[in-house]
Amino acid sequence: MKKILFLGAAPSQIPPIKYAKSQGHYVITCDYLPKNPGHQLADESHNVSTTDKDAVLKLAQKLKIDGIVAYASDPAAPTAAYVSEEMGLPGNPYESVLILARKDLFRDFLKKHNFNVPKSESFYDLESAAIWLDEISVPAFIKPVDSSGSKGVTEITSKDQLENAFNHALVFSREKKVVIEEKIVKQGYQVAGDGFIVDGKLAFYCWADEHFDKLCNGLVPIGQTFPTSHSKTLLQEAYRETQRLLSLLKMKTGALNFDFLFSEDGKFYFLELGPRNGGCLIPEVIRYATGVDLIKATVDAALGLDCSYIQQVPIKGFWSSYMVHSLKTGFFKQLNISERAQKMIVEKSIYVVENDPVKKYSGSHDTLGMMILKYPNKDTMLDMIDNMERDIFVFVN
Repeated sequence: MKKILFLGAAPSQIPPIKYAKSQGHYVITCDYLPKNPGHQLADESHNVSTTDKDAVLKLAQKLKIDGIVAYASDPAAPTAAYVSEEMGLPGNPYESVLILARKDLFRDFLKKHNFNVPKSESFYDLESAAIWLDEISVPAFIKPVDSSGSKGVTEITSKDQLENAFNHALVFSREKKVVIEEKIVKQGYQVAGDGFIVDGKLAFYCWADEHFDKLCNGLVPIGQTFPTSHSKTLLQEAYRETQRLLSLLKMKTGALNFDFLFSEDGKFYFLELGPRNGGCLIPEVIRYATGVDLIKATVDAALGLDCSYIQQVPIKGFWSSYMVHSLKTGFFKQLNISERAQKMIVEKSIYVVENDPVKKYSGSHDTLGMMILKYPNKDTMLDMIDNMERDIFVFVN
C-alpha cells in the first residue's frame, strides 16, 4: 500500500483522491480548511496550510509518504515540488515549479530566454508601479503575482484606475506584489487546456478556446470549448515553444495547465503555464473527448509509476466545461436551463440552494456550479457558450 499526500481537499480536488482510493492507496489530505469535503474520503487528514512548505515537509517526513499531489492548485504546486525534492520522491525541480507558479518569476524567465512576452514588471509599491505604467500606458492588466482562478485581476483603461486595481490585486497576493502588464491584442480566442509531461517530453496536450462572460467580468473564464478553433500552423508553434520551455526548466513529469494567445500578427505568447492540472473540469472534459485520463496519470506519476500510456490522440466531438455563475449579487432563487441545453448536459453539479447568498461573478471563488456539455457541431457550441445567458441563467432575489 502506497501513502500519498494530497495538498488540498476542496470539491475540485476530489477526483484524484477518489482515484487513489480506488487503487488501494493510503490517502492523506492536508489544508487549512478542516470542513473541505475531500477530508471525509481520506484515511487521515491534517490541518496544515498547503502553502507552508516547511510544515508540509515535516508532516510528509513524519508520515513517510511515497508521493505528493497538488491537484488544480497553483499555490500548492511549489510546496509539492519542494517536498518531493527534499524527500527524493517523483516530481519536478522546485525552482522550476516556483518560476511557473509565480507571474513575476515566469515573465522574467521568458524574457531571459527570448520568448515573446508582454511588457511586464512587478512591484511592491504603488508609486513605482505608476512610473512603469507611464512607460507602457493603457490598456494594461493589473495582477497579483501569485493568485489563481483569475482572482484579483483587473484591466484598466485609464491611469487613474491604477490605485484601486493595485490595492485589489494586493488583497489576493500572499507575496504582496503586483504585476503591471501591457495588453496584447489577440487574434481569435485565448487558448486553455491541459497537457502531460512524460520523461521530459510534452507527451499529450489538449487545447481549447477559453470563453468569458461580457455581461459580468470579461477576465474570468466561464468555460472552455474543445477543440480549439486555431489553425494547425499556430498550434505547432505553441507545441514547439512549450517543449523548449519545459526543456529549459528541466521539467520531468506531471500535468500542465495552459493559458496562451496568438497576437494579431501571429506571434505566440504564454500567459501562464501552470505546473498542475486545470480546474474548471478540464481533465474531466478531456477524458470524455479523448479517452485520456489525466487524473489517473497525475496520481500514477506522483508515485513513480509508468505513465507511458499517455500518448497524443485527437479530440472526438465538440465539448465544453461551463461555470454556472450569477450576473448579480443577491440570494439564489433558481437556475433556468433551456430545453436544448438540457439535452447537451453530460454532467452537472450545483453548489447552491434556494436563498443561499451569491455574488456577481468576479473570480473562480464565485462559481455556483459546474457542467460538462456535448454539442452537435462547432457552430452550435461557440454560439451557445458565448451567449450562454440565453440557455443557462441564474435568477437571484
